[in-house]
Amino acid sequence: MAAGLSFFKLSFLLSLLSGGSDLLLLGPGSESGHAQVGKFPPSCNRIECPSYELVHSGNGYEIRRYNTSVWVSTKPIQDISLVGATRTAFFQLFAYIQGKNEYHQKIEMTAPVISQVLPSDGPFCKSSFVVSFYVPKKNQPDPAPAENLHIQKWTPRYVAVRQFSGFVSDDSVGQEAAALDSSLKGTAWANAIEKSKNEGGVGSDSAYTVAQYNSPFEFTGRINEIWLPFEMDV
Repeated sequence: MAAGLSFFKLSFLLSLLSGGSDLLLLGPGSESGHAQVGKFPPSCNRIECPSYELVHSGNGYEIRRYNTSVWVSTKPIQDISLVGATRTAFFQLFAYIQGKNEYHQKIEMTAPVISQVLPSDGPFCKSSFVVSFYVPKKNQPDPAPAENLHIQKWTPRYVAVRQFSGFVSDDSVGQEAAALDSSLKGTAWANAIEKSKNEGGVGSDSAYTVAQYNSPFEFTGRINEIWLPFEMDV
């Protein structure tokens, strides 16, 4: 049983961190990246995900308010590819949940795995990626430290979200991030996001975040998200 569970964790996390790899061939009926709004990720019915309140549903986006959460994160990874960077992160994060941490603690699989993206200034320059695993609530009061990983403790925050289907690829994430930015133009949410970034607040450490939820064996109904975290006065 333990070996089977470890294999599930391995395959699930590898899928989240492998994106649109050619090793993952889409089967009949698979989806290819169409945008969707407000669909609850099915994975969150099976494994723990961070809790949130839906604040607003707009044209091609929604606004959520996330509660306090804890994440274990890699150091910034320099790479020209999101897919490549998240593959690099895989080995560290999988070892962490399998017990390679200071508490020798095995940790339950959660979703999503997120990648905070800080793009480069040019098409052939390396961007910066921080890849993070959501820490289960039972471990959040005292999350296990680990070498070359750090703990992020998120205060409550708003997040503008765009969902899209299929397997994540380097091309798709840029297009989906641009589409989210376009759909927010002229809204109060766009003003709040810009203010938060300009003032060094929530969301100022990255251009956008990619959230991935699914196992490699789910060829249909896949849900990925682009996140723009921010804070605002209410």
